[in-house]
Amino acid sequence: MTEETAVFAGGCFWHIEEAFGKFKGVVKTRVGYTGGITSNPTYEDVCTGMTAHAEAVEVTFAPAAVSYGELLEEFFRIHDPTTPDRQGPDVGTQYRPAIFYTNESQKKVAEEFIRELQDSGKFGGKKIVTEVEPLGTFWEAEEYHQKYLFKLRKQGVNPECRIDTGR
Repeated sequence: MTEETAVFAGGCFWHIEEAFGKFKGVVKTRVGYTGGITSNPTYEDVCTGMTAHAEAVEVTFAPAAVSYGELLEEFFRIHDPTTPDRQGPDVGTQYRPAIFYTNESQKKVAEEFIRELQDSGKFGGKKIVTEVEPLGTFWEAEEYHQKYLFKLRKQGVNPECRIDTGR
């Protein structure tokens, strides 16, 4: 089975991971940090806003089962693309909305998707600020962040964590 990787940032990585972790055609997810200037950052480092990293989710998917375009549709359903450095209650540069492409095809598809979405007027004239940038190093987050919401739910905890798109 051929697999491909996509990386998305749109607020707290726990929310994005949970959404994609349930998505048909997604093989696996892992949360981490990318788009910054510090090597091997920790959660505490990223939370300072000084590393320039975004909390992100690496999504490994089977293109035969789900297209990159379908992943983009889901991503734009679960984050507010019109709010820079903020998603719901999460504020800071680490929560900026971004697509980190792994190849030129992903870049082209993402840019066209955003253009069409902007032209559709879906966001009432607000500008889409979701960045499209090349993926640099993806630093895997600490183990306790991996599948965090799944772990809580398995323990019978129903966290108030939710995706808040502001719409």
